[in-house]
Order: sequence, then structure tokens, then C-alpha cells
Amino acid sequence: MKTRRLAADSGVVQTPSMTRRPFHLALSALLVLLLAGCGFHLREPLTLPPDLSGVQIVARDPYSPLAQALTRSFERAGFVVPETRGPGVALLRILSERWDSQPISVDQFGRAQEFTLRYAAVFTLEGADGGELVPEQVIELSRDYVSLPENSTGSESEREMLSRELQREMAAAVLRRIDAVNRAVAPEPATTTPSAGG
Repeated sequence: MKTRRLAADSGVVQTPSMTRRPFHLALSALLVLLLAGCGFHLREPLTLPPDLSGVQIVARDPYSPLAQALTRSFERAGFVVPETRGPGVALLRILSERWDSQPISVDQFGRAQEFTLRYAAVFTLEGADGGELVPEQVIELSRDYVSLPENSTGSESEREMLSRELQREMAAAVLRRIDAVNRAVAPEPATTTPSAGG
């Protein structure tokens, strides 16, 4: 069996079985089939009324991570996010953001060690003419995490990671809600019907 030496590794050789990986190809094909079977679809582009040129995002907290995440998401979707409102610009208002952490289990000494972290946001979207495009919506997300009393440093870092994850998920949930409302009210494309004589 032919072998060849790997660069800079005098004692390591590469065999033909290492270069051909039929198992990985079969696994990739199986994964594609499973994804197709479970109803997985690529995300469609965000739908907004065609007369909008951009979306201004206003939050009570000027440094709101949710507002920043939404700004990035709108820009990735191809929309302008101006700091001031002008003609053709919608207004996304983040009316409130609330965090809450509740203990859900305790240890033998009565100390809380498992918590539920909740994140809720309220928002509304106004059209360029000031009319209501998306009425006031409330979205609440939650995740459970363990906070051992003797390991507070690790628990805080886990909570921070969960907070960032929930902020990303909240931004995605807001966009999905806006998209769903706009798709529901968007006019359907015109269809031609055959004439009675033809």
C-alpha cells in the first residue's frame, strides 16, 4: 500500500483510506434527507411593505442590546436603519424590556440552585405614514440554568451567556412576528382567469 509523508511530520504517514471518506459523504447525504423530511426550510427574506425605504428603531434604553441586534438584522436583510425618521421610513418602537430570574429548585440546605431566566419585550411597528403596521406585541422567552451556591463565578458566566442567547433569539422572534403580520396583510399576486368564451 502506497503511503506519503505529511509535511513537517517525519513519523506520520497518510494512507489512501485517510484521504477518501465515504462515511462522511454518506453521513452528509443522510443529514440532507433527514432535514428535508422534517420540514426544514431556509428562511425567506423579511417581508415589509414595498413603499418602505428603511426602519428607524427606538428603544427606551439608548444602549439596548435588543435594538442593536435588530439594527444588525434589518441591515443584513437589506434595509436602511436611519437614526432619524424621514420619508418612507417605518418606526419600530421597543416599548419595554424586562428580565426576571426565579428559583425553581433548592438544595438540602434550602439554597436556590436552579433558576428560570425570563426575558420579555413589548414592541410595535408604525408605517411611514404613522399608521399601525404591527400592533403592540409581547414576546416572552425563558431558559433554565443551574447556579450552584459554591460556584458563583461559573454561574454568573452561564447566566451572561444565556442572556446574550436570549437577546439574539428575541431579535429573531421580533423579526418573525413582523414578517408574519406583513405576510398576512400583504395583497396576493394577481392571477389571470380564463375567459368564459375561451
